[in-house]
Formats: sequence, structure tokens, C-alpha cells
Amino acid sequence: MTLAGITRAVITFIVLVLLHFTLRPLLGWRAPIDFLLLAVLASAVRVRPAGAVVIGFVVGLVADSLAPDTLGAGALAMLFVAYLASWLKAVFFADSLPLNAMFFFAGKWLFDIIYFIAEHRLSGIDLVQQLVLWSPLSAAATAIAGVIVLLLMRPFLEPSPA
Repeated sequence: MTLAGITRAVITFIVLVLLHFTLRPLLGWRAPIDFLLLAVLASAVRVRPAGAVVIGFVVGLVADSLAPDTLGAGALAMLFVAYLASWLKAVFFADSLPLNAMFFFAGKWLFDIIYFIAEHRLSGIDLVQQLVLWSPLSAAATAIAGVIVLLLMRPFLEPSPA
């Protein structure tokens, strides 16, 4: 990657993180859009698996610091999803919007599954309801937002002609 490409990726990451902490709380949905996961997935496909693990762990740990009672659950889920995203990028991540939507959906749903099982706050029917109803709805909203972000940022993220 060139310096300009790295700069564009970092700016996109920062914009998604800012959206996560500014727009997401204003929406207040039961199935929220996870801009933070979109930022991690977008960066994980551009680096090697070890780099993706570091990015996922650091972002997950920072996000977990806002909820100390579940410290570590988000870091574990985020690093696992970032690792898989980086590892599968050659097979799964293409320039196709439907494939990207599926990638974002699967990443968010897998994140939620790992997170809610690791945090141990929900159990029984509440856990099943969260994982079968609300998590897929949140994953769908995140996938739609991810595709919109890709459409808006595509001219910015494409490599500039030399």
C-alpha cells in the first residue's frame, strides 16, 4: 500500500469510529448499527492476520472499557472476527456489493454470538432471543450501513492514478 492509500484507510477508520460514538447513541435502536465493527472489518481486510488481531483486540478493549463489567468479551469477539476477516479476505472479500453485505452481516452476527456468550449477562431464553432475533436484525442494519458507507467512500478508497 502506498502512503496515500494508508492515509485514506486511516481516515475512513476514524470516520467510522466517530460515527459509532456520535450517531449510534442518537439512534437508540434495539438492533443498533455497529460502525466500530465496520471499521475493524474494513481495516482487517487490508492487513495480515496478525495485524488484524492487534487491531481487533485494541479496538475491542477500548470499546470494552466503556462497560467494565464485561471487560474482555468485546476484545475477544473483535479479535476473532478481525482474524477471520483477514484470513478469508482472499476468498470472500471482493469488490461486489452483495458479497460485502454478506461479509458485514456474517461478521456482525459472529461478533454478537461470541460477545453475548462470553459476557454471561444473558442466559436461557433471553440469550436465544438475542442471538436469533436481535443479533440478525442488528447484523442486517450493519450490513446495509456498511454497503452505504462503501458506496459513499468508494471514490475516496480507490487507489489514485499514478
